[in-house]
Amino acid sequence: MRMDLLKKPGRGTEKRMPEIRGLLRQAGLRPTRQRVALADLLFAQGPRHISAEGLHEEAMANRVPVSLATVYNTLHQFTEVGLLREVAVDGTKTYFDTNTDDHHHFFVEDDNEVLDVPLSSLRVEEIPVPPEGMEITRIDVIVRLRRIKNA
Repeated sequence: MRMDLLKKPGRGTEKRMPEIRGLLRQAGLRPTRQRVALADLLFAQGPRHISAEGLHEEAMANRVPVSLATVYNTLHQFTEVGLLREVAVDGTKTYFDTNTDDHHHFFVEDDNEVLDVPLSSLRVEEIPVPPEGMEITRIDVIVRLRRIKNA
């Protein structure tokens, strides 16, 4: 199932539900009511970065009865099956990216906002050899930004 089918603006939630259920089944997850509702909130708006707290707030605003713990569990389940990409900007801030393609990120410290870095504008060269018995699974580059004072 192509995830871009879920990102078309103007499509009603009820029309997306079969697609969302199919996406979850294809990923090996049972399409529970809460997973379907959270997936709809996550993927219907197109590519984006969101924290568990931000998704929980959206769920509450959309009258989706779900606990913050369930949101965290669901986001981690979606990440494990490849529907999301986890972006840890430091030890206390984690965002979830609906774009799972290889790319890097800007983190705007003033706004706690994560933005995609165009892949063509950053090259990672001379990758270190991993220790014996290990393999590199992914390289994450986070470029931290701060607004210039008096600019």
